[in-house]
Amino acid sequence: MRILIIGAGGVGSAAARIAVRRPFFDALVIADYDPARPQALVDELGDPRLVSAEIDASSSSAVAAVVREHAITHVLNAVDPRFVMPIFEGCFEAGATYLDMAMSLSTPHPDHPHEQTGVMLGDEQFAASTQWEAAGRLALVGMGVEPGLSDVFARYAEDHLFSSIEELGVRDGANLTVEGYDFAPSFSIWTTIEECLNPPVIFERDRGWFTTAPFSEPEVFEFPEGIGPVECVNVEHEEVILMPRWTKARRVTFKYGLGEEFITVLRTLHTLGLDSTAPLDVKGVSVAPRDVVAAALPDPATLGSRMKGKTCAGVHVTGTGTDGAPRAVYLYHVVDNAWSMAEYNSQAVVWQTAVNPVIALELLASGTWSGSGVLGPEAFDAQPFLDLLAADAPAGYGSPWGLEERDADAA
Repeated sequence: MRILIIGAGGVGSAAARIAVRRPFFDALVIADYDPARPQALVDELGDPRLVSAEIDASSSSAVAAVVREHAITHVLNAVDPRFVMPIFEGCFEAGATYLDMAMSLSTPHPDHPHEQTGVMLGDEQFAASTQWEAAGRLALVGMGVEPGLSDVFARYAEDHLFSSIEELGVRDGANLTVEGYDFAPSFSIWTTIEECLNPPVIFERDRGWFTTAPFSEPEVFEFPEGIGPVECVNVEHEEVILMPRWTKARRVTFKYGLGEEFITVLRTLHTLGLDSTAPLDVKGVSVAPRDVVAAALPDPATLGSRMKGKTCAGVHVTGTGTDGAPRAVYLYHVVDNAWSMAEYNSQAVVWQTAVNPVIALELLASGTWSGSGVLGPEAFDAQPFLDLLAADAPAGYGSPWGLEERDADAA
C-alpha cells in the first residue's frame, strides 16, 4: 500500500504520526500547498517510508498528477471540505482508493431552509457511486471520528446489541480548556462554522430527511470518564446522512456539546456576515470573511500544549435489545489531551479524528475490509475495527472504547 495524505495540518500530521508506528504500508507521501509543512513533518518523524510533496488540492488534475507520480494506491483527504470534490475526482481519474473525514458540502433549501433539505452533505459524492462501483474502485467517505468511529459504533450496535433500533443519537462533548485564549476552537474554525450554522438535518424512517434551525432542541447529556453533563444541540453532520443508508434505525440525530459562549460567538459571526465564504473587496484585495476569521484564530494543531481535559465521541442507542427487552446504551471513545500529547505530540481532538482513517487503511491493506462504490463506515464489519482500536500495541492502537448501559425508560 502506497498512501498519500493531503493536508499537513493538525489531522494530517496526527495521521502520519500514528501511521509510522504501523507496518502495513510501503510508502507514505504527505502533501500540502505549503511544501515546508510536510517536509518539517517528514524530518520530525524520520521514517524512510515518508516523502513530502507540494499539491494544489483545489485541482483534480493536480491531485491526479501527484497520485500518478508517486504510484499512490490510497489517498486520505485531510483538508477542509471545500476540497472534497477535486480530491475525490482526482482520485477517480488516477485510479486510487479515496478516504475522507468530511463529505462534500451542503446547500440549504432556498425557500424552507429550516424545514426541508436542499443539497445534503455528500450528495455530490453519492451521485458518482455507480461510476465508482462500475470501475471497481472504492471511496470510503466519512471515516474520521464523527463521522467515522460513530458510524462504526452504529454498525456494531445493530449487529451485536439490538434487535431493533429506535434512535441512533450521536452525542459529542468535552471538558477541554485552552490556557491563554478566551476563544480557541480545538478544530478547524472553517469547518466548525460550516457545521454549526447550516440547518441541522434529522432523519426519521417514515419521514426521510428534514431540517431544523441551528442550535435547536438543546439537551443536557451526561458524558463518561469525568467529563460530566454538557448541553448539546442539533448540528448538521454526516452521520445523519450515512447511518440511514446502512442501518435500519428509525431515527438518527447528531448533537454537539458547544456551550453557550461558543454558540454566542458563532451567532455573532453570522450576524456580522463573517461566516460568509463569498469574497469581498477589501482595499483592492479579494478575501472571504470566513478565511479572515480562520486566519485571526490560532491553528488548532498548535494548541495541544495549552489544552487540558478530555474529548468524547459516541452514539446513544435506544431500542429493543437482543433479549427482547428495552435497552439504551452509550458507545463511546474518550481521549485525554495529556495522553495524546505525551504519546503522539498531537492534541486530543485531532488525534481522535486521525486514528480512525489510519485503522481503516490498515483493514483495507489486509483485505479485512473491501468494497467498491461510495461507501460509509457502516457498510463494513465493525468488530475488526474496534478490536484494532482497543488492542494494546503492537497488535493494535492502544485506545480502548467503552459501552455504558443507560436508563432505557428515560430514553
